[in-house]
Amino acid sequence: MTGFITTERDEGIVTLTLNRPEKRNAISTRAECDEVVDAVEAIRRDDSVRVVIVTGAGSAFCAGGDLKGMRDRTGITQGDTAAEMRESYRRGIQRIPLALYELDVPTIAAMNGPAIGAGLDLACMCDIRIASEKAVFAESFVKVGIVPGDGGAFLLPKVVGMSKALEMSLTGDPINAAEALACGLVSRVVAPEELLPAARTLAAKIAANPPQAVRLTKRLLREGQHLRLSTLLEMSAAFQALAHDTRDHREAVAAMLEKRAPSFEGR
Repeated sequence: MTGFITTERDEGIVTLTLNRPEKRNAISTRAECDEVVDAVEAIRRDDSVRVVIVTGAGSAFCAGGDLKGMRDRTGITQGDTAAEMRESYRRGIQRIPLALYELDVPTIAAMNGPAIGAGLDLACMCDIRIASEKAVFAESFVKVGIVPGDGGAFLLPKVVGMSKALEMSLTGDPINAAEALACGLVSRVVAPEELLPAARTLAAKIAANPPQAVRLTKRLLREGQHLRLSTLLEMSAAFQALAHDTRDHREAVAAMLEKRAPSFEGR
């Protein structure tokens, strides 16, 4: 059996593909959670990576969890007691948002098909979401009598606002790609055959910019969701000082003044 995650690299752009199409890329085991976390941690340690694309193999992005595993209390939902179940979540699927959401490298979710439950939350861990016209989305935990256990209660309201997040979470009803675009869940909807090319074009535009400035900008936007303006301004001043001190900043200014293409080193 191939790994749950396949990794493809093109220059500084890394594509992570959930690779269990026969089960619609559902996250079923702790080993699969470990694969996702290990792939993200490898990216974190590699300064040459500039953008990450996350997508799914086959017809689905990620169908969430494994219903048979839930029934049998195996895989990521193993545990005979509530205390054991709690630890199963903490040591398993909850490690994914802690790794992916906090990654400094910009991330793009390219949703080729259904993103359901934990699959939708996985997409919300990414910075930018684009979708195929065939994609559907559901925060469907309530439909199986559980709550969002992998960070969805934190992530989804930040993406679509509290009212829409509550509507999706309390009904569990799916929405299509057009509705996802209207509520801001995704920033772009494209034909299925255009999804990965569109994601790669977007990734290339991001990767063409000075990587340290890109990472610092992402961190400011992330922190700006939680901080007071005065605190964010202090952080911005510190980050700006770091950016001004890079070779890439000096190269960017020189290239503009000299009317030529810049050459960035990531330093």
